[in-house]
Amino acid sequence: MEGTAADGTEPAGGQRPDERPSAPPGAAHRNATAEAAGSAQDLGPQGPRPAGEPAGGSQGGGRPKGIRTGRNLPAAIGVGVVLGALVLVSLYTVKALFLLVVLAAVGIGVVEMARALATRDAQVPMPTVLTGLVAMLAGAYWGGTIWLLGAFTLTVLVLLVQRMLKGAEGYVRDASAGVLTAVYPALIAGFVPLMLSHEDGADRVVIFVAVTVCSDIGGYFAGILFGKHKMSIISPKKTWEGFAGSVLACVLCGALLVRFLLEGQFWQGAVVGAVVAVCATLGDLVESVIKRDLGIKDMGNVLPGHGGLMDRLDSLLATLFPIWLLLAIFIPS
Repeated sequence: MEGTAADGTEPAGGQRPDERPSAPPGAAHRNATAEAAGSAQDLGPQGPRPAGEPAGGSQGGGRPKGIRTGRNLPAAIGVGVVLGALVLVSLYTVKALFLLVVLAAVGIGVVEMARALATRDAQVPMPTVLTGLVAMLAGAYWGGTIWLLGAFTLTVLVLLVQRMLKGAEGYVRDASAGVLTAVYPALIAGFVPLMLSHEDGADRVVIFVAVTVCSDIGGYFAGILFGKHKMSIISPKKTWEGFAGSVLACVLCGALLVRFLLEGQFWQGAVVGAVVAVCATLGDLVESVIKRDLGIKDMGNVLPGHGGLMDRLDSLLATLFPIWLLLAIFIPS
């Protein structure tokens, strides 16, 4: 209460309790109500709050008293299990079938990216980018790196010429958005068929997906259980403790899978895991800054508990090339 000492001794101003002027009729009830409300506001979830702590509990450095996931966890787990089963079944039956899964997922990602950019009046010709995506995936699988780069270059040229025919106004804006979508996610996804084309390509893809997913899982649970120190203002929910959990989960998963699936060395898998943890985190932050700039929360809503496809592909896109390169160096086929 204002004018009252915090430790219950003489009130501020030197006036003793018995020297207070008598309150007007009805004031006692109002004062009691106000004191009750003030006392309720000063109580945290575990009792009285320390002096100076804002209402609602500690913020910033303190770890939250309870686990707050921020997402529909049962739905997220269910979607993850279904997607994982789809990946495994298609990978170890007909490789070309897995390419169709990749094409569908990345194709939806292209549509989500184009619609998100449209919120800033940037127009992306989706049919052109989707056609280029098909050419890049097919070219990479059956023709290799040169076909992937050739299909990408042709897609970019078509995008630039196609937009030129509509006039100069907004050309740089629209052309830049089109090329961005042709790179992210279309071109980067082309390294999946490059990886899959190896004789042990299915195992390499499993390592790519599993280690990247472990980054998300390890960081998620370490963050909600131990997270205290924020990592970046771009994504306030990310903490250094969560990042440590990502590194630990990725290193363990990478070491085991590289050793037992590709007969590599434990240290090689550990290196893959450490690189994945860093790249996956950067991929999440890149996606976050894109969404912040566009003023949107999620890229879509096709996956219950997750958001859009691009909200799940962000870390996978960031780790795809590093894993492809490291596995090609460590364990050439």
